[in-house]
Amino acid sequence: MANSSEHPTITLHYTGLFDFDGLYVAVVDWAKNYGYMWYERSYKHKVPNPKGAEQELDWLITKKVTDYIGFEIWFQIHTWDQTEVEVEVDGKKKTLTNARIHLTMNGKVIYDRQGRFAKGNRFAQMLGDWYSQYIYKREIETYWDQLYYRMWNLHAILKKYFEMQTQKFAYKGYLKEH
Repeated sequence: MANSSEHPTITLHYTGLFDFDGLYVAVVDWAKNYGYMWYERSYKHKVPNPKGAEQELDWLITKKVTDYIGFEIWFQIHTWDQTEVEVEVDGKKKTLTNARIHLTMNGKVIYDRQGRFAKGNRFAQMLGDWYSQYIYKREIETYWDQLYYRMWNLHAILKKYFEMQTQKFAYKGYLKEH
C-alpha cells in the first residue's frame, strides 16, 4: 500500500441558481488543463420531495507526477432542494439548477504510488520509509506545495464560477503560470 499525506479539507457552500452541467465542465476542463484524470466514483439521486431533489456525487481527480509520486483530489458534492428552472439568456431558453450545494475537496500526495516498496517483505517497507523520509523528503515537500496551490486554484475557479469572488487569484504567480 502506498504512503500518503493529506491536505486540509477545502469547502465551498452556495445557494442559488447555477448551471450544474457547467460545474462538471469547469472541473473536467481544469483537470485536463493540468494533466489530471477525472472519475465519477458515485452518483446518488434521491427521490424529490416538495422542495426538490437531493444528490450526492463523489469525484476523484488523479495525476501521475513521477514514477514515485502521484496526486489525488477527492470531491464530495451534496445538493439539497434541487429544482430545474428555465431562464432566458440572450434570447435563448436555458435550464439552470436552483439548489443548496456543499462541496468539499480533499487532496493527497501519494508516495510509492506503484506500491514497489509495499510489495514484498518488511525490509522493502522499511527501505521505502527510509527513501521517503531521507532521500526524497525535499522533493516530496515541493510536490505537497504544488498540490496545495493547485487545489486553491481550483477552489478559486469554482468560486468564480458561482460568482462568489473577484477576478483576482492570490496565488496566481506562485506556480509561475498565467
